[in-house]
Parts: sequence; structure tokens; C-alpha cells
Amino acid sequence: MKAICSFLSAIIGIYSLLIFIRIIFSWFGNMVSGKPVEIIGKITDPYLAWWRNNLNLRIGFLDFSAVAGIVCLSMLQSVFYTLSVSESITIGTILATVLVSLWSIVSFIIGFFIIIIVLRAIAYTTNRNTYSPFWATIDNIYQPLMYKVNRIIFGNKIGNYLHGMIITFFALIILFVAGRFFINFLANIFSGMPI
Repeated sequence: MKAICSFLSAIIGIYSLLIFIRIIFSWFGNMVSGKPVEIIGKITDPYLAWWRNNLNLRIGFLDFSAVAGIVCLSMLQSVFYTLSVSESITIGTILATVLVSLWSIVSFIIGFFIIIIVLRAIAYTTNRNTYSPFWATIDNIYQPLMYKVNRIIFGNKIGNYLHGMIITFFALIILFVAGRFFINFLANIFSGMPI
């Protein structure tokens, strides 16, 4: 049973990575093409299409139905991984699995914002066309978070836009690392609980 759960966890992890690569490729339109891109598309597009057809998570030019699909896969991977490494299934193991699954959703969202901020900072510092509809949509997604983080740190002071991105980036990295440590700590406590 452990071997099967471990295998399923690994397969879901690889599939999630392929979906993430497919999403990145879709951002560049026809600039990225070739046989590997076609193969990844054939493998991932049916799954992504199901989420796109059944959920309406489009904001501007961005479609977040793929994010929902990845979050679902991430939760499944966490469940299978936890089942593959646990000695026995107890209430504590179930609580640890739920906690790790919920953290996988939160960590995915944090990672998503980190990637957006990095892309936006690169575009901003290289003077790309930062006023295009694509970047306006990106700004609408991450700027509320950036302003909130900067308000927490600096209060009512208005800071430099690039500094705001950098501070938000590091705040998210710290949250990601600290959250992972804390969730692993709690999961270890829960998985040690007897029935």
C-alpha cells in the first residue's frame, strides 16, 4: 500500500510540474513551439480544459481555472505522500494530512505571487511595455497584496514602487519558509498522536 501511495504521489508531482510548464508556455503564445511543447499540451490540456469548462475563474486576460486544477493535484499529492510515509493511519495522521493539504494550497498561492512579482520586477527594471493589458492584469492581481504588506511594514509612508515589490517578495519568501517549518512541526505533532 505504501509503495502504491508513494508511486501515485510521484506521478501527481510530475504531472503538476508539466501543467505548470504548460501554463508558463501559454503566457508566451506562439513564441514557444515544437514537439516537446505539443507533447506537454496533449498530456495536460484535457485536464486543464475540464477545469476551464466547469469553473469560471477568468480575471481579465488570466484564467485561474488552471490554478484550481493544480491546487487539487497538490492536495492529492499531499494525501498520497502522507499515506506513503506513515506507519499506520490514525486520527492524528488524518489531521496531519489535512493540515499538509491545506498548506499545499496556501504555499501554492504564495509561490504564484512570488513568480508574478519576479516577472513584474523584471519587466519594470528592463523597461518593457509595462502598460500593456497583460501587465495591467498582473498589477491588479498582486498590487493589493503589495500595498497591504508595505502598509504593515511602513505604515502610512508611500514608498518606491520597485522597493515595494522587493519588500513584498522577501515577505512572501519569509512567510513561505516559516509556514513550511510551522506546518511540518504541527504535522509531526499530529502524526504522533495516538487514536
